[in-house]
Amino acid sequence: MTDTDVVVVGSGLAGLVATAELADAGRRVVLLEQEPEASFGGQAWWSFGGLFLVDSPEQRRLRVRDSLELARQDWFGTAAFDRDEDHWPRRWAEAYLDFAAGEKRAWLREQGVGFFPVVGWAERGGYTATGHGNSVPRFHIVWGTGPGIVEPFARRVRAAVDRGLVDLRFRHRVTGLVVTGGAVTGVRGTVLAPSDAARGEASSREERAPFEIAAQAVVVTSGGIGGNHELVRRNWPARLGPAPRRLLSGVPAHVDGLMLEATEAAGAHVVNRDRMWHYTEGIANHSPVWARHGIRILPGPSSLWLDAAGNRLPVPLFPGFDTLGTLAHIGSTGHEHTWFVATRKIVEKEFALSGSEQNPDLTGRDLRLLLNRVRAGVSGPVQAFLDRGEDFVTATTLPELVAGMNRVTGGAPEVALETVEREVLARDREVANAFTKDLQLTAVRGARSYLGDKLIRVAPPHRLLDPEAGPLIAVRLTLLTRKTLGGLETDLSGRVLRPGGEVFDGLYAAGEVAGFGGGGMHGYRSLEGTFLGGCLFSGRVAGRALAAAL
Repeated sequence: MTDTDVVVVGSGLAGLVATAELADAGRRVVLLEQEPEASFGGQAWWSFGGLFLVDSPEQRRLRVRDSLELARQDWFGTAAFDRDEDHWPRRWAEAYLDFAAGEKRAWLREQGVGFFPVVGWAERGGYTATGHGNSVPRFHIVWGTGPGIVEPFARRVRAAVDRGLVDLRFRHRVTGLVVTGGAVTGVRGTVLAPSDAARGEASSREERAPFEIAAQAVVVTSGGIGGNHELVRRNWPARLGPAPRRLLSGVPAHVDGLMLEATEAAGAHVVNRDRMWHYTEGIANHSPVWARHGIRILPGPSSLWLDAAGNRLPVPLFPGFDTLGTLAHIGSTGHEHTWFVATRKIVEKEFALSGSEQNPDLTGRDLRLLLNRVRAGVSGPVQAFLDRGEDFVTATTLPELVAGMNRVTGGAPEVALETVEREVLARDREVANAFTKDLQLTAVRGARSYLGDKLIRVAPPHRLLDPEAGPLIAVRLTLLTRKTLGGLETDLSGRVLRPGGEVFDGLYAAGEVAGFGGGGMHGYRSLEGTFLGGCLFSGRVAGRALAAAL
């Protein structure tokens, strides 16, 4: 039994930020984490480190004209809020947009966070001005990727440990909240056996002893549900088609959603549980860290995207344009995988891999390695997948490529050469036509008008069957779990609400468990680069509000 001012549940990015803010205000915090110390920093450590910023110096240097008004138009067109329970998510979205266009960059810079100078253009949309997607590039990559964004907050927390304000307790799994007189007054759970599991690896669930901690308030920052495929399928919305039988995991197994369920059981209100963000471009990791470990290809716009039978996906479902629109279409095909067909020339320019460990140049802040991004040739991490990845096929001719595709899937379903050949030849005829009706080629040419894309992201348009651009490469893509967009309903101070809208005294939440703010500030879809930022913002809001309230 322990007594403290605040208990924070979860040592991911939102938990670190909330703890750092509370400690800076002089509050005593016990920070609990079910995993061993090797996983300190949580899921954010594994990320590519993209942050959504509006009208930044990096954008302006690349002649990108952005504004708060344009960002708001893009956000709300993407979110498509349409429910009564979207009241707080709307308000969180407005507050986060003001933060992203205001003090966010300066606040991070003060803590030593730097940015790669080329701004990425994710989720391009492809619809009308009021529809889904980013109108301009806004994906700012942290110099150091995920570890670079975790580092300053982990440092602040450890400094608070040295000052005696924070008590870090690993292998403490919270299983319930203590509620007294209608208010949260602590947590209870189980101490797990020590584990030497490396970051991300499955750790033992052997129980050693119960524990209980009394506190004036509890902040839940336990993350989402992406590692719990049973829970993902249970919440899967009909609008995205049937719940997939085969899923890759973009997050470790401990991202299990159990604390979300425990908090709801205590009386908290969970909203928008059917809103989720999973990727369609998943590939099986050739060197997995956790079970069903998948990596996402961050694609440029040039690959030909085919369904499982070899038919081209409809407009505007091009690589990098509309993640959930593509996911919903895949659900209507009767099959769960798709294919990229590309050339080596496309792969070397346009294939990036999500994850800090897949980007040693940016993660390690290695300028020598970084120069390879503007040079010809396939990057080392991508080449490793070409050599060892079970989803990759390389061939010099189209018949050989299609035969390889069928070997990968065992012919389930059989891809017909004539189907793929028809799509490839039709697309290639349009390449030489400056007045093409192929909207993907129009989009590729438009992307290359942006200097950042032309330099390191988008290959010059060329025929897929051009031998000078070869060999041909096909990649089987599988659905990859990632983010929970709904969660605990919170007000603008991060206070958790009960069903009906009453404040649940003593209980706060931040990060993915709260839908990154309000129970789902993204609505139905994300603009990308907004997940880490949502953890930063909601953790800061909850930490500062709670510190002021105590």
